[in-house]
Amino acid sequence: MLLSEFEERQRRFKLALRTGVPILLLVSLVFYSLFFRNSAIHFDLETTFVMVGILFTTIYFIYFLMDISVNETLLDQTTHGFNQKAFITQLEKYAPRTLVLLIVKNLSTISENYSADQVDLLLYTIVHKLHQEFKKNGLEKVLIARRYGAEFLIAIDRDTEDIEAIMDQFIMNNQRIDTIEPEYAFAVVTNTGKALEKDILYLKDLIAIQEESSDKENKRARVQDAAKLSETENCILAALKEEKINLSFRPLLNTRTEQVDIYEISAKLYDKKGGTILPKTYLPVINRLGRGREYDIALLKHIVSLLPLTDEHISFSFNLSPFSLRDEHFQATFFSLLEETKIKPSRLIIELYERKTHHNLSSYLKTLNTFRAKGIRIAIDNFGSSNASMEYMKHFNFDMVQFDRDYVTKLDEPTTCAMLSSMVSMSKELHIITVAKWVDRESQKKKLIATGIDYLQGFGVGKALTETQLLEKYN
Repeated sequence: MLLSEFEERQRRFKLALRTGVPILLLVSLVFYSLFFRNSAIHFDLETTFVMVGILFTTIYFIYFLMDISVNETLLDQTTHGFNQKAFITQLEKYAPRTLVLLIVKNLSTISENYSADQVDLLLYTIVHKLHQEFKKNGLEKVLIARRYGAEFLIAIDRDTEDIEAIMDQFIMNNQRIDTIEPEYAFAVVTNTGKALEKDILYLKDLIAIQEESSDKENKRARVQDAAKLSETENCILAALKEEKINLSFRPLLNTRTEQVDIYEISAKLYDKKGGTILPKTYLPVINRLGRGREYDIALLKHIVSLLPLTDEHISFSFNLSPFSLRDEHFQATFFSLLEETKIKPSRLIIELYERKTHHNLSSYLKTLNTFRAKGIRIAIDNFGSSNASMEYMKHFNFDMVQFDRDYVTKLDEPTTCAMLSSMVSMSKELHIITVAKWVDRESQKKKLIATGIDYLQGFGVGKALTETQLLEKYN
C-alpha cells in the first residue's frame, strides 16, 4: 500500500469517528426523550417540528462531513499518490532530506495516441512501480505525489547515495509499460532544508539544465545539493543586479570574401569569485523568477555599447528570449537604444532558438516583423533540428539560418550531406544567408563551401575572442 493510501485511510477513519460520535450522542438523546422519560410524548406541532429539525440537522451534518472528505482528500484520483496540496502539507511534518522530480517527457505524444483510460492507467502504474522499487531498496516510508500532468514528486526521509542508481534502475525496468514507451527524465536535490517549496523549484531548474546539456553533463546535472543550489541562485541574482555579463565572440567567416564580418555572441554571468556561470545554469533560474526581460535588456545594452567600438561592417548575432521579444516594454527599450546610439540596425542579428512552434504563430510572426521593419535581421538557430524550424520557414522570411550541429559533425554520412545540400539550395532560392557551425576540420570546410554555404564558424575558422581581444582588434 502506498503511504498516501495509508494516510488517506487514517484520515477517513478519524473523520468517521468525528461523524459517528455526535450522531450516536444525538440518537441517544432522542431515544431517551422518546422511551425513557416518565412523561408520555405527545406528537403535537411543537414536538414534530423539533423531531424534523433533529433529523434535518443529522442528515445535513453527515452530508457536510462527506463533502469535506471528498474535497480534502489527500489522494490524486488518477494515481492514488498524494495530490500536490497534500504533498506540500505532508512535507512540513515529514522533513525529507532528499527530493526527486520524475517526469514523463513525451506525455503529450502519448495522450495523442492512446485513450484517456490508458494514459491514466500508465500514470497509476508508474506511481505504484516507483513505490515497489523504493521498497525493494529498503525505503519503506517514501512520499510520492503527482504534480502536474506527468510530473511526479518523491520525498525521502534521509540522504541516500543510492537514489540515482534506484531511479536509473526504475527507468531501465519500465521503458515499456503495457504497449506504451514513456521517455523519462529525473532530478534529485539532497540536503534539503526548511525551504522545501523552493527546493522543488530547484528540481525544475535541474530538469531544464538537462535539456540543454550533453549526455555526460546531463548525468552530472541530475543530483545536486540544495545548499549549493541556493548559493548559485544568490550569485545569479547578484550578477544580474550588477549587470556582470561576460561576452565571448565567435567569428563567422564569409566564404565569398574570406573575411570575418559577423560575430556570434555567447554570454555568461560572473560569479562572486570571478568565475563564470553558464547560460544552461542561470537561464532556468532567471526565467523561473520572472527576470528574463531584465536579463535580456542588460545583455542588449552591453552589446549595443560595443558596436560603435568596432568597424562599421561588423555585425553581432545573439540570442534573445521570445518572451522578451513579445514584451512591449522590451520593444520600446530596444528601439529607444537604436535611436540613441545611431547604429545601423542591420548590424544586429537576433537569433531564435525554439524547439516547438509558438502556439500563436501569426501573432509571434507579427512581433518578428516589428523588429525586421526597423532593419534588424532575424536568424533561426539550430535549423533542421525539429519540425518547429521548418514551420517558421513556411511563414516567415528569415535573413539567416544556422544549421544544427549534426549536419556538420555527420557530414561524411551521405544522407546527412544530401539533406544539408537540399536545405542550402532552398535557402538560396529564398535569399536567406546560410551558416554552418562546429566546423573543426579542413575537410569539413571544403565540403561545406562546395554545397554553397555562406558562412562558417568553429575552431577550424577561429577561436572565440574575449571582449578585450575584440576591442583591441578593431579599436
